Amino acid sequence: MVLHPQSITPIPILTREVARQAFPKGNPYMILRDELGTFYLDEDFAELYATEGQPALHPGRLALICVMQYMGNLSDREATEAVAARIDWKYALGLELTDPSFDSSVLSLFRSRLLKGGKEKLLLDRLLERCQELKLIKAKGKARTDSTHIIGCDSESQST
Repeated sequence: MVLHPQSITPIPILTREVARQAFPKGNPYMILRDELGTFYLDEDFAELYATEGQPALHPGRLALICVMQYMGNLSDREATEAVAARIDWKYALGLELTDPSFDSSVLSLFRSRLLKGGKEKLLLDRLLERCQELKLIKAKGKARTDSTHIIGCDSESQST
């Protein structure tokens, strides 16, 4: 797969209007977008993709989906259904209301690509950097969690 880097787009007007009507006070996914903005860039993942081949889905968006998937304790299938059906997810991802989702295997392949390329820590690191920039957490301190659970969150680990 080849990467054509793009950033997560601004929230489409209709998506913004409908989401604000449905969630006047917002919700965790909308707050994530409103407060933290866009912090995963396709360029951060460029070395994980070939220079020729079929176009890849945007890894910056897939990274954010992985974080949102973890927040909601969702399987891969449930996460891709949320991308297709949930207004708040479309808002956070900057998608049109009519934007379709993708096959759930894409999330597993993305996480495998992160692990193989040694970029698994990037998901948590970018999130922490953005929180530090906004002074939501302090840069000092020794407490640190890791992104293993975000990377490992797939349909097998979600079976109940």
